Amino acid sequence: MSDELDWVPGPDVVARSRLFAALRKWGYGDDRSGFAQLNRRAIDDPEWFWRVVVEDLGVDFTAPFDKVLDESDGKPFPKWFTGGRINLAHLSSHRHAQGPLRDKTAVVYEGDNGQRRTLTYAELDRKVRELAANLAQFGVGKGDRVVLFMPVVPEAPVAFLAIAMLGAVAVPTFSGYAADALATRIQDSEAKVLITADGTTRRGKTVPMKATADEALALSPSVTDVVVVRHLGEDVPMTEGRDHYLDDLPAAPPVTTAATESNDPLCLVYTSGTTGRPKGIVHSHGGFAVKCAVDFAYGFDVDSSDTVSWITDLGWLVGPMMFCGPLQLGATIVMIEGLPVYPTADRMWDVLNRNEVTVTGIAPTAARAMRAAGAEAIREVPTLKSFVSTGEAWDEPTWWWLFTEIGQGTRPIINFSGGTEVGGGLIIGYPGMAAPAAAFTDPLPGIDVAVLDDQGRRVVDQIGELAVLNTFPGMTHAFWGDRDRYLATYWDRFEGVWIHGDLASVDKDGYWRIHGRSDDTLKLSGRRVGPAEIEAAVLKDNRIAEVAVIGVPDDARGMRAVAFVVPRGADADVEDLQATAAQNAGKGFAPEIVAVPTLPKTKNGKIMRRLIRSRFLGEPTGDLSALDPATPIDNIPTR
Repeated sequence: MSDELDWVPGPDVVARSRLFAALRKWGYGDDRSGFAQLNRRAIDDPEWFWRVVVEDLGVDFTAPFDKVLDESDGKPFPKWFTGGRINLAHLSSHRHAQGPLRDKTAVVYEGDNGQRRTLTYAELDRKVRELAANLAQFGVGKGDRVVLFMPVVPEAPVAFLAIAMLGAVAVPTFSGYAADALATRIQDSEAKVLITADGTTRRGKTVPMKATADEALALSPSVTDVVVVRHLGEDVPMTEGRDHYLDDLPAAPPVTTAATESNDPLCLVYTSGTTGRPKGIVHSHGGFAVKCAVDFAYGFDVDSSDTVSWITDLGWLVGPMMFCGPLQLGATIVMIEGLPVYPTADRMWDVLNRNEVTVTGIAPTAARAMRAAGAEAIREVPTLKSFVSTGEAWDEPTWWWLFTEIGQGTRPIINFSGGTEVGGGLIIGYPGMAAPAAAFTDPLPGIDVAVLDDQGRRVVDQIGELAVLNTFPGMTHAFWGDRDRYLATYWDRFEGVWIHGDLASVDKDGYWRIHGRSDDTLKLSGRRVGPAEIEAAVLKDNRIAEVAVIGVPDDARGMRAVAFVVPRGADADVEDLQATAAQNAGKGFAPEIVAVPTLPKTKNGKIMRRLIRSRFLGEPTGDLSALDPATPIDNIPTR
């Protein structure tokens, strides 16, 4: 075994595995070997596999599909569950409100100023139906786009599912966008309606969302109506005839749920491209419903007894995934706005305990912030069964801190990596399977993943491109209005192969690791290295809270590494940090240390390495719409 198995599941974790239960049901062994056999069959026979998945997870089609997979338009443009009729509003709202879960809490919102609001499944469905009727009065129908620019308040899942109910297309956006970034997405989607809020709070300060929306709307003539949620209760300018407070909308005639076909668009989620305008990722009712059910049920072991929490935002795919995964499975979702360490260092654990959370999402960045806060950030969370980690690679010191101090060595950290473009995960560390620290055990069910070298050959025990060799439900149908760019981004490098854009490795025992984005690759001492590898070495020094490593041109060596570090104390000795980093990283990979007060991050906590590199080298920084204003780029020096 190439790595020690640091996570070894106990009998209770194995017993609650929904994946193992499915393996037994389908005639396979309930272990890693059994999963490998099942996944091989799933890849070879998608017609069989996805039918049994839909049945096992109770993904209700109101009219049956004719065929699981249709690739008649080519491999990059698959259609899934063709002819079937399915609607996310039915799956996540209607059916639960009419059954035994009607009085169960469906949605909890926790704001950073102490706000807490809830909806039962019955209340959720009533509000979904009411808003759908109101949107229909504004002329919203099948295929129309509705932009969501709002915090993760209960009205957010209401709006998302009301739009789905009509067969319209939700366009969720980050609540912290500036006006020009919001306008770009409204314009690109040609939205008919915008749903926003009067404002929200971030780190206790008011964020005037309606004012931002008004500025964006001045550049967006396609919008005819604006619905405003009274979240803070503050007076905001309202344009007569266009703007409507949600709670003032009159009762409208009920509407029926659209009989959407499996491949009808559900949502349009924008991600920032490395160049040019943002990429509009298109997800459909059938594919996204099945993918979310698979990831949360087989990946995270979520069922109707669970409460799932996440610090998230609508502009991050996790927001829509929460509406379409846990709610579909009958669980309770806790949508947390803000930071894990504001207003107190233990805020996140306080929220989890108050809501008896069983599964929580956590990004490594959030864990690093709590670790840096020291003993104040450590609390017992007795109801918690597992952590789910996504967004970036772990450094092992932080992984061990979370695993031992909070998880007490008995709760798995479910490593989960994929992206907006694939509707969720590609690889995962299944909770019921043993694994080394910070590693992944296997692909998600039905996915054929590999690590490829520069010639497109499979490689083991070396870093290469993370690739997908088949297609599966949940992959984007293309970019909105730009098929050529979609093909160029993912499909043009090797025939019939999706190149995901991540650096990865898989060892001889089948354990996977993510090493960063492909375009963040460094080549040092003749070796291709991901930034995560050097960052993990630098973070072995407990005086460093956070780090981001980039490669910069070097006349003598071609490229050298520069590590931007956030020290834990103001009196850090940079020369000593430099010497320790050289010792930990090794002579050939030792980075230059640059101390900074903060690292620029997106609003969902991802470190923006490409932006750091551009700033440091004095190059154009491009689109800054995803940058969190609390982590300004000006903190990065220029060379």
